[in-house]
Amino acid sequence: MSREQRLERWIALLRADPDRKLRSLNEIEHLPQATRRECRSENSPLTVAYEDPLLRSAGLKSDRVGDCTDFFDLSDREMHFAFCSCHVGTRLSGYEAAERLDHILQRDAWRRKLRSTVSSLFGRIFRA
Repeated sequence: MSREQRLERWIALLRADPDRKLRSLNEIEHLPQATRRECRSENSPLTVAYEDPLLRSAGLKSDRVGDCTDFFDLSDREMHFAFCSCHVGTRLSGYEAAERLDHILQRDAWRRKLRSTVSSLFGRIFRA
């Protein structure tokens, strides 16, 4: 599965139960890197991903921050934006979690399009 496919699967799982009450990750930006990687919360959006047999069979090892950032190829900043309590409070719904992940996915698509446009533009300038 590509990064995009893994994220889309996770988003679909969250949207499948939009009213599910999930726990955020508590203040993860303040944790040392090693501690942050081990961080988890019971019934978090990360738990939803780990409960899925398809994502586990594709290589998701746990619902810990480090395993999820590695598997979904998310930066610490993206994980913080999506699920940290300082952004979402102590709880969020499946719908809210899906929307936050979808925002990351859409931003990536926009960046790819921008890079392609800039590359094409410079190609035309230097060919002229």
